[in-house]
Amino acid sequence: MRHFFLFLLSLPLILAGQTKTPFDYVDPLIGTQRMGHVYPGATVPFGMVQLSPDTDTIPYEVNGKYNPDVYKYCAGYQYDDKTIVGFSHTHFSGTGHSDLGDFLIMPTLGKLQLNPGMADNPLSGYRSTFSHKNEDAHPGYYKVLLDEGPIVAEMTATDRVGIHKYTFQQAGPAHIILDMIHGIYNYDGKNVWSFVQVIDDYTVVGYRQTNGWARTRLVYFAMRFSKPFKHYGCTDYDGPRVYRGFWRKFDQSDNFPELAGKKLRLHFDFDVTRGESIEIQMALSPVSTAGALFNLGSESSGKTFDELKAEAKKKWESELNKVTMEGSESDKVNFYTALYHTFLSPILYQDGDGKYRGLDQNIHQAKGFKNYTIFSLWDTYRALHPWFNIIQPSRNQDMIRSMMAHYQQSAMHMLPVWSHYANENWCMIGYHSVSVIADAVAKDVYKGNVQELLDACVKTARNRRYDGLGDYMDKGYIPEDKSSSSVSKVLEYAYDDWCIMTLAKKLGKYDIQKEFTERSRNFSKVFDPQSGYMRPRLSDGSFKQDFDPLDTHGQGFIEGNSLNYSLYVPHDVPALVMMLGGKAKFEKYLDNLFDNHLPDKYFEKTEDITREGIIGSYVHGNEPSHHIAYLYNWTGSYWKTQEKVRLILNNQYRNGPDGLSGNDDCGQMSAWYLFSSMGFYPVCPGSDQYMLGSPLVESVTIHLENGKTFSVKTKNQGPQNIYVKKVTWQGFPWNERYITHAMIQSGGELVFEMDSKPPKK
Repeated sequence: MRHFFLFLLSLPLILAGQTKTPFDYVDPLIGTQRMGHVYPGATVPFGMVQLSPDTDTIPYEVNGKYNPDVYKYCAGYQYDDKTIVGFSHTHFSGTGHSDLGDFLIMPTLGKLQLNPGMADNPLSGYRSTFSHKNEDAHPGYYKVLLDEGPIVAEMTATDRVGIHKYTFQQAGPAHIILDMIHGIYNYDGKNVWSFVQVIDDYTVVGYRQTNGWARTRLVYFAMRFSKPFKHYGCTDYDGPRVYRGFWRKFDQSDNFPELAGKKLRLHFDFDVTRGESIEIQMALSPVSTAGALFNLGSESSGKTFDELKAEAKKKWESELNKVTMEGSESDKVNFYTALYHTFLSPILYQDGDGKYRGLDQNIHQAKGFKNYTIFSLWDTYRALHPWFNIIQPSRNQDMIRSMMAHYQQSAMHMLPVWSHYANENWCMIGYHSVSVIADAVAKDVYKGNVQELLDACVKTARNRRYDGLGDYMDKGYIPEDKSSSSVSKVLEYAYDDWCIMTLAKKLGKYDIQKEFTERSRNFSKVFDPQSGYMRPRLSDGSFKQDFDPLDTHGQGFIEGNSLNYSLYVPHDVPALVMMLGGKAKFEKYLDNLFDNHLPDKYFEKTEDITREGIIGSYVHGNEPSHHIAYLYNWTGSYWKTQEKVRLILNNQYRNGPDGLSGNDDCGQMSAWYLFSSMGFYPVCPGSDQYMLGSPLVESVTIHLENGKTFSVKTKNQGPQNIYVKKVTWQGFPWNERYITHAMIQSGGELVFEMDSKPPKK
């Protein structure tokens, strides 16, 4: 049904004899079911506003315990739901934990209700049923028919402004609800405070502060209606307070212009005629209501919904047209949707005048760069930021400068680990900012002071208070009885330390180079030659007993097991091959990983992995395995990389709402697809090499920022022709297992000749 709906959307173009563009192939509804955790709403590339429908109000806890059902709502939208509670302005794309969901707006017609109600009885509140057949999603635009009313809801966005258009299908009393309580991963006490001020009968400003994944998060807004409201009101659901002050002399529920509290819901009332539309523009700011008003005035004021929609489309076309891909129709949908996903985050985090809230909660002025936030670095250092170094180098340089600003404002004197909205949330492990930095320096993307970068990386890596680093520095490993997920930490620290070594080597800092070269070899200290796996050690130096390499819990690993994580030495694969017994045994290890069935008991209690994200015992739905298919390039059977890459491309990425096999994780899953479908992948970011695989495309042309073009072309491409018979670069035979970043940046043509059989040698 979904494919038929896509055909209907494209029918006008076909009938008009027009050629479809990259924009037309993007399907924002891919990944909105199961665990994709992406939102289908309106945003512009890397925009601060991600205006999208939220389909339920599942609480984070029930009776004081974590509610596992909330996990489905990391992005606010769940494809299988039948109701929408409203449209909020901030969302994560594909994360396995959540926050945000700020400033929910919902239009209603008829009797005023200020409670969202229940999904099984939508008429009990302001929510509405909807049908996917009445839903339309394109880059920068979302439209749905709300059955209750009925009301046609449309939305688009600028960098900092969400634009709503609500067309009422019946005449009568209409209400626009502004829910300041609503949020994603909500619980009692998450809303610290909110404030609203009605400026006039068109304009409302305010803010809210929350204590969630980001423990001190402030977001400001300025909201303007296209039509004056005739009446407004507010209800505070916080309950009775011991101290009420002298504000109690006012009736704050009815037409009172200044409101404050923890749990506010407001309504703005109108009389509408049949077919009448009300437009709303809501600007966000990390700084102040004055900043929000500035953003509103500079980006959207005086423009109609259709004008702003056209501007959003133009921005998306500009970004999507940087890559021209030819292939099957279904592959084009997957490819351009993946490209779209890689442009959703990190997001711009500053006002139009360059002011932003820093990690120290002070207001700073961005000078010489644009400030970004939402750095899911445990995920995105692997492929997303390397992808940016090809397709968005200037923007990635600004992201690194944003990381440096974070470091300078950090009381811990550390680069970001996982940060959003002027907060370090400390999620996941490693200090992978150093990978992003080293990769940009190795590929000559970063044009600033590299010594400054090295100093920040070294300071971060020497912080003894951070996550077992003291023991890591003293022992070369982390005792599992003192710090859980110890083996994962050691392996990832060792890789990050190699990245720091490359920076020191580039600058001729031989003492630092020596220190971090030694640290980068610590992966060997958690390898158990008796079992043949990476294995947790204890404080006395012994290996942990009762060890199961297939188990993901209590075995020294995070979001993975030893079977997969034992292959995580991206910076020294030859050493890994030798540890695992040489090329023949290493190849057999890889074969067994892909071929042997992983019993359900090993992942049935893991939220972010289901059977769909697993091939044999290889887990593509989590990032630590994303380089593994390319490791056959270090054996004599490099054709198996080609075989496995094509298997993953076809098995783990599909058209439709369930098209992603795991969380997109802020674009990492999609970046893997883009690289692999073009025939190469950055196994070791920080190196200038990309390992070759098996391209899925017929051709790809990347229009580089330096004005040159890099092309990948295939001969004899087809579903059965998954093996590479020959590679040429600029018309000459290319016999290496890799290409370099310099080759891409110089422009040129890489040609793969495909075959249905693996080569004999």
